[in-house]
Amino acid sequence: MRVMRGFPVFQGPGRTGRRIRKAQGGPISAEQRFTEPRINDRIRVPEVRLVGPNGEQVGIVPIAKALDLARESDLDLVEVAPTARPPVAKLMDYGKFKYESAMKAREARRNQAHTIIKEIKLRPKIDPHDYETKKGHVVRFLKGGDKVKVTIMFRGREQSRPELGYRLLQRLAADVDDLGFVESNPKQDGRNMIMVIGPHKKKAEAKAEQAEARAARGRGADGDELPAEDELPAGDLPSAEAAAEEPQAEKPAAE
Repeated sequence: MRVMRGFPVFQGPGRTGRRIRKAQGGPISAEQRFTEPRINDRIRVPEVRLVGPNGEQVGIVPIAKALDLARESDLDLVEVAPTARPPVAKLMDYGKFKYESAMKAREARRNQAHTIIKEIKLRPKIDPHDYETKKGHVVRFLKGGDKVKVTIMFRGREQSRPELGYRLLQRLAADVDDLGFVESNPKQDGRNMIMVIGPHKKKAEAKAEQAEARAARGRGADGDELPAEDELPAGDLPSAEAAAEEPQAEKPAAE
């Protein structure tokens, strides 16, 4: 009975509320405290090693003087190395610094290359035209810097002839040898046979080459790189005499 009387007291709203408030208002971890650098009046040290806005070394100065220099320059005093002795602080426009850092991180994520595994499925007795179509997809994927997982699907009696799938995979690997290499040799997986082909070029290199090709096509379409009419050889332009000597199509007589 004492246990039963004590149970509601332990789980009551008062005790539970105190527990929740304690969990929410606990001490801030070191990771949360140092996610952003301390600036201006938040720097609580007697002196700092001051760096000017252009990277020049000012020297070790009291924190009050460093704050005065920041106010005179209309800049922020930012603690860039809090673990140094004394800490290192720099004069900078902190808002501009945060904006530029965010833009650099965004650009880095945009240019980050991720290798993707594409999948192509074939049948052991594939038609030659279908094979060429599938091979074209593999070539396109490898040129883009992606890996290709080639799957041979066996059905019915085809399962007793795994050598047909093996020969087909070897043929495909030989056809795209200049663009990729066999990363995972053919192996049987139930009713399927799987092989992975990896590209010779990395994803970033493939993207750079594709961008250059698009830029080259754009220059050709705008006519910047194309020769003018007066720069063409004389044989490429029809002369007036040649045009006059060309036979004209006869018009049908009016009925």
